[in-house]
Amino acid sequence: MKNRLVLSAIASALLLAGCGDAETNIVELDPIEVPEDDHDHDHDGDHGSDYEIESEGRLVVADAASNTLTVFDLDDNSVLDTFSATFDGSSVSASADYRFAVINSRANGLTEFLDGGLWREDHVEHLHDYEEAPSLSGFTLEGSQPTHVVTHDGQLAVFYDGDADTSMPAAVKVVTDTQIASEITEVPTLEFTVNMHGVAEPRGDMLISTVRRDDAESRSANPILPDSVAVYHWHDGEYEEEQRFGGECADLHGAAQNEIAVAFGCSDGVLILNEDDEVFTSAFIDNIDGLGDLRIGTMYGHEHAEAFIGIASQHGGGSAILANVSPVTSTMSVIDWQPETDAHAVSYGFSMGGEFFVILDDKGFVTLLEAHEEDGDTHWEFSHKIDVASASAANLAEGQSFSMAASQHEEALFVVDPVAQAILAVDLEAETSETLLELDFEPAGAVWLGIAEEHEHDDHDH
Repeated sequence: MKNRLVLSAIASALLLAGCGDAETNIVELDPIEVPEDDHDHDHDGDHGSDYEIESEGRLVVADAASNTLTVFDLDDNSVLDTFSATFDGSSVSASADYRFAVINSRANGLTEFLDGGLWREDHVEHLHDYEEAPSLSGFTLEGSQPTHVVTHDGQLAVFYDGDADTSMPAAVKVVTDTQIASEITEVPTLEFTVNMHGVAEPRGDMLISTVRRDDAESRSANPILPDSVAVYHWHDGEYEEEQRFGGECADLHGAAQNEIAVAFGCSDGVLILNEDDEVFTSAFIDNIDGLGDLRIGTMYGHEHAEAFIGIASQHGGGSAILANVSPVTSTMSVIDWQPETDAHAVSYGFSMGGEFFVILDDKGFVTLLEAHEEDGDTHWEFSHKIDVASASAANLAEGQSFSMAASQHEEALFVVDPVAQAILAVDLEAETSETLLELDFEPAGAVWLGIAEEHEHDDHDH
């Protein structure tokens, strides 16, 4: 990663949104003009090379003390603009193709979108990149308690838990970046008849979603947790159920997918749905002794990695237990991620191309796992550890936490340090870190937006 100058964010640009009836002024930047490419847009004759923008992307940083979001240009570390979300305390993540920051307020039933201003369009004969000023989109999604926001292969799915007290059933809404940009009015939606704390995985024209049976049939100890999974297919403007795996996953919580399978965390193991040309078969992997009395409640998967990673969190202290979950051999094993003494993992995620699985702990260390082939199966193993923010760890106040966002332009990570009020850039290959941005506000989180690097991989026939 190239050296970057330290930026002290300009106070006047950041002190926008207060509370009460304070007035907020947002200054819209003019669009950044991009010269036309040399293509013949009638697409006759020689089309030449694709027009691409070389940019490290943009970083959206949330203010812990307000609803303000600041957008930084990672090419020169400048402040592009600041925006105000409707509600404080919203979670911020990236849309399926990294054009939008997804601002989700579960308590208020509202999901907003901040356009980062960098995106790529497929013009059939060529790819065309665009660069504009960031802006707050007029498109929103609304529903009862939007909880799990999942992205996969160009689609974003929002699962709404619903609410028994108000007789609001659960639902799923699915959108692409193109649909968000065009502000579509009819969003593909799957509606249930009861509420549930569930999750849905978009997969091409399919949607693999949790299903809650009635209390008389349910295997779940918690009445709002589902115990079943169904496969839906988009036909003639609606999702139609094609397969159901009833009662196979008690107290279901957590899901992930890769090219060959979809995995769900259950109280007594992991349910695997293996796909063969849009037809699924189920397999169940029992919890192993290494988990003790814990269960896997969070799953991670990547299209370039065959093995899933399951997280069994300790309640009341202790390091999380990570498990290697193989859909190929239907086996589970504990991963020794070699945590620091008394360290607690606070954030997880895959690096840009899925080469590394990254663990950020509350001692300020980044631990990297790498996938290795062994006896025809894939296993995640400890690779190395990088000291990123240990100097700040002892001074974390109650309610403060480190967090991170992965670049999709290079093998880099951005760690949010609320104590130092800084964003730290981590080069995962060189195993180094440096201060990228010095802020005059306490950051609560960050998300990378931009044009993701393309990766070579085998096509998955949906």
